[in-house]
Amino acid sequence: MPGSDLTRLRVALTAFFALDGFVFAGWVVRIPDVKEQTGASASALGLALLGVSAGAVITMTLAGRLCRRFGSHPVTVVCAVLLSLSVALPPLTHSARALGAVLLVFGMAYGGINVAFNSAAVDLVAALRRPVMPSFHAAFSLGGMVGAGLGGLVAGSLSPSRHLLGLTVTGLLVTAVAGPTLLRQRPPEPPDRTRPEDTAPHRPGTRTRGLVTVFGLIALCTAYGEGALADWGALHLEQDLDAQPWVAAAGYSCFALAMTVGRISGTTLLERLGRVRTVVAGGATASAGMLLGSLAPSVWAALIGFAVTGLGLANLFPVAVERAGALAGSGGVAVASTLGYGGMLLGPPAIGFMADWFSLPTALTSVAVLAAVASAIAYGARHATAGRL
Repeated sequence: MPGSDLTRLRVALTAFFALDGFVFAGWVVRIPDVKEQTGASASALGLALLGVSAGAVITMTLAGRLCRRFGSHPVTVVCAVLLSLSVALPPLTHSARALGAVLLVFGMAYGGINVAFNSAAVDLVAALRRPVMPSFHAAFSLGGMVGAGLGGLVAGSLSPSRHLLGLTVTGLLVTAVAGPTLLRQRPPEPPDRTRPEDTAPHRPGTRTRGLVTVFGLIALCTAYGEGALADWGALHLEQDLDAQPWVAAAGYSCFALAMTVGRISGTTLLERLGRVRTVVAGGATASAGMLLGSLAPSVWAALIGFAVTGLGLANLFPVAVERAGALAGSGGVAVASTLGYGGMLLGPPAIGFMADWFSLPTALTSVAVLAAVASAIAYGARHATAGRL
């Protein structure tokens, strides 16, 4: 495939990564308004929000097969349309049960597009012969930051219906512009081999499945930290360190911004250090940062710790997903993504239980522990993954 086609394909995929983060963050900032509209209790809202998780997990387990049958590019475009349409539905509901039903559809689209565009990105990374996977995830992070920031700005002036309908229009416009590039072009063939799903049997060998699971566990450890900090970071700053609400709210922003910066520089880092050193060093850095963030006696030291944690975790998930996809195609991406998403779901409730048993600062050290585990897994499997990580 000519270099110009690869460039166009990279731009189009980057647009879909950014769109995914933008739409999801836009929905998240309007959850309190939708809760008030539906009259749902906290417990009922929690059950309704499980619809997103359930839909995502269901689709992630099936998306690998869909990508093998129809191609990762068409599945990406179809899921982008479904994601854009379904995000407008929550404000139209008037009960927790109806909200849960539409969030199930939203979650299915979210899970499907994540597997599909990560699978497409794996093929492109192999064709480019450069470790550019972090740049796609940087676009996702940037999209999320813009979506959350814009949502906060318009929350006081636009109703949830109009705001989320605006997300629908934006999503459909981006899909209309970027989608044709994906639909016209087949995933590029790596220059030195054919794509995994074309050569490997539908059930990879035991060794391959084991390595994919290893990468999935690294993704799980990383996503656990993301979920934990998103839900508990601000509360830790405000409750344990007496931070002002606006300072506490900045805690996750420091983490997210640092993660975005780390992903933007991720390709250069991977080219200089290689994947094993990048994952090992990233896990160790995140572990040290989170120990500071959770146990520091001052707000500013904790904010620095959150930022260091974001820098450390930045490239672990992209590397894990890319390596799983290189080994087992879209099926490998599905396994790693499902495990990673499971970690993001596991983090917040696990922190909550541990906070009740011990304390919130102690519970947050579990993020440091799992970051260190990810580092140890990568180091311990360095020989088994030689040539693969």
